[in-house]
Amino acid sequence: MSILYSILVFLHIVGAAMIVGYWIATMKTPTVHPRQRDGAFLQLLTGIAMMGLIPFMDDKDPNYVKLGIKFAIAIVVAVLAVIGSRKVKKGEPVSTGLAHGVGGLALVNIALATLWN
Repeated sequence: MSILYSILVFLHIVGAAMIVGYWIATMKTPTVHPRQRDGAFLQLLTGIAMMGLIPFMDDKDPNYVKLGIKFAIAIVVAVLAVIGSRKVKKGEPVSTGLAHGVGGLALVNIALATLWN
């Protein structure tokens, strides 16, 4: 169970890197890259899977308030990333607020994960 959890954590971090990495890379001309959408869905799926495993692991002490807040933010990131990637696909401009919303909220989620004990 611990190996599976570690693999999910690894994939969760990869998803965060996809979102924040593309956000930083396009900071001068903000947009939403389709890989940010993929990273948002990877984050959601692995986060849900990890939340499902926590009750079966003796060494984990879940903070469900923190997990709920992170889940809500992840949903918003995913929705914004889908909206932004659809705009890019149609050739429409992506607003700066939308682009920074995807990356900034993902960064907030990373901060919550690492700083909130």
